Amino acid sequence: MKKYNIGVDLGGTKILCALVEKSTGKILFEVKKKTKKEKGNERIASRLCEALDELFQISKVKKDEINYIGIAIAGQVDRKNGIALNCCNLECCNLEVKKLIEEKYGIKTYLLNDVEAAAIGELLLGAGRGYSNIICIFIGTGVGSSIIINKKLYYGSSGTAGEIGHMIVDLNGRSCACGGAGCLEAYASRSAIETRIKGAVKKGRKSIITDISKGENISTKHIKKSLDAHDEVVSQYVNEAIEYLSGGIASVINFLNPELVILGGGLIQGIDDIYLKTIRLTKAKALYTTVQNLEFKKAQLNDYSGVVGASLLEEYQNDN
Repeated sequence: MKKYNIGVDLGGTKILCALVEKSTGKILFEVKKKTKKEKGNERIASRLCEALDELFQISKVKKDEINYIGIAIAGQVDRKNGIALNCCNLECCNLEVKKLIEEKYGIKTYLLNDVEAAAIGELLLGAGRGYSNIICIFIGTGVGSSIIINKKLYYGSSGTAGEIGHMIVDLNGRSCACGGAGCLEAYASRSAIETRIKGAVKKGRKSIITDISKGENISTKHIKKSLDAHDEVVSQYVNEAIEYLSGGIASVINFLNPELVILGGGLIQGIDDIYLKTIRLTKAKALYTTVQNLEFKKAQLNDYSGVVGASLLEEYQNDN
């Protein structure tokens, strides 16, 4: 009997690839690679195969010991055919992931959305255990979410339900990577915060984040250090993002009336103040009856929610 699964979390800034023990969900080996500069179908495909090759090399596991590979990607997917349809933060479109991986490695492969995978991980082994109706929201490069109703993922009629990041929060608002305008992601993601900070600095405002980041892309760690130092510019745009994020979450809560909201992603995991302020403002903005018995939890699997969920997709499907 095959003992192992492989889970891959392919996001806007990194690929996390792990060998997972099928019976327990325990991560045995992992490989992490940056994806910030690797955009477009060919580069993403190449980077993905590099990560898998390295995982096989360091783990020394044989391909015939792997039950399947589950790949979670940030964007909209065709689950049946394993195609990444539109992954705007990766500049990736109509990439035949399942075909690519199965032909190269000869291992059955599944493709799913990254926050959908994270929801599976949290439902089976994390903050969602014991709950039935859950919204998972992850805030990092973008803003993604998934919906669980009666312990089952809700996909919607075309399979794209849960795109909270592309709720319109400003009819004449900022451009979004999806091609639209006024999306929540353009206001509440780490990328949105980075854009606002860089714009302010370019106009002459002073911020210690320019010294901390040393000209590199602004990361969650850079933001946290700046907040800890009470930097005015960074504090302003983080608080602005929290205002938009809490409003978006409150709207979803009012609409779906879940029993639990799980918050995760780089900004939430890395900066407690963002997590706590988001909850406080969400409760203040949502209808009283919807939040009276509502619980909020931080994702318990941290950066591994997506990779664990992707590696347990088949087990989740068998249970449901």
